[in-house]
Amino acid sequence: MAIAYISHPECLTHDTGEDHPENSRRISAIEDQLIATGLLDVLRYFDAPEATADQLRRVHTPAYLEAIETMLPASGYVRVDPDTVISPCSLQAARRAAGAVVSATDLVASGEMESAFCCVRPPGHHAERGRAMGFCLYNNIAAGAAHALEKHGVEKVAIVDFDVHHGNGTEDIFKDDYRVLFCSTFQHPFYPFTALLEPADNRVNVPLQAGAGSDEFRAAVTDHWLPALERFAPEMVFVSAGFDAHRDDDMSQVNLTDADFTWVTERIVEVAARSASGRIVSALEGGYELRSLARCVVSHIRALMG
Repeated sequence: MAIAYISHPECLTHDTGEDHPENSRRISAIEDQLIATGLLDVLRYFDAPEATADQLRRVHTPAYLEAIETMLPASGYVRVDPDTVISPCSLQAARRAAGAVVSATDLVASGEMESAFCCVRPPGHHAERGRAMGFCLYNNIAAGAAHALEKHGVEKVAIVDFDVHHGNGTEDIFKDDYRVLFCSTFQHPFYPFTALLEPADNRVNVPLQAGAGSDEFRAAVTDHWLPALERFAPEMVFVSAGFDAHRDDDMSQVNLTDADFTWVTERIVEVAARSASGRIVSALEGGYELRSLARCVVSHIRALMG
């Protein structure tokens, strides 16, 4: 399958400080592994454009976009919240990250590429309509999904999120939009400590307890995600691809393996093949243990390729 790989050198310029877990070494580790396995040679590379103001306003309030711009320092660091750091080049990187997913949406929705993986940072799924948090500034996956709905005539999109942290920002943005089905697994109770909303036709939240492993995760996907996705029949599938539920990643207490990320990607590919003509856009979210992150991204991309 023709897979787009979308990134940009400016994603490395988002400086969070030497000891911050969300740092540029994440992308470097992934790309080193892609080179070592030869996979980078068979992917179609695209430079990520910057997301436009209009594209960001689809998923964020004008007041928030203006506020985050005014917080950007000329030098040094500013903490947006206890976990989220910005420095002089952060918003430039964030616009590339959101723009990557919008560009991937154009490539896949038009049929130029069959699917896409966006290797970008900062991540996005915690960014709410009016607030940055959890390392996230703009909600990259939401920007892509909104673009598919508004510009490509797509009537139903699914967003699946297997990051170990709840994608509260994505849920906040689309909670009242029944064109979007949001499916998520995450450790609970755990950051971001958002209250679980009542069940609804457009969201499937499956909390996992600390210590959960492959069996619990695969049951959550099989018993909850897949029936909902089958009923919804999305025309395009977006993936918030976080790899911090890996047992080697000390960001959480969920114990998934490399094989689990391959397995869940294969299930997503099957869903997309049935109703979405195989159209998938995936974007990097979490994953902070560099070796397991790099391996699992490679496995994820290979599964997207079938």
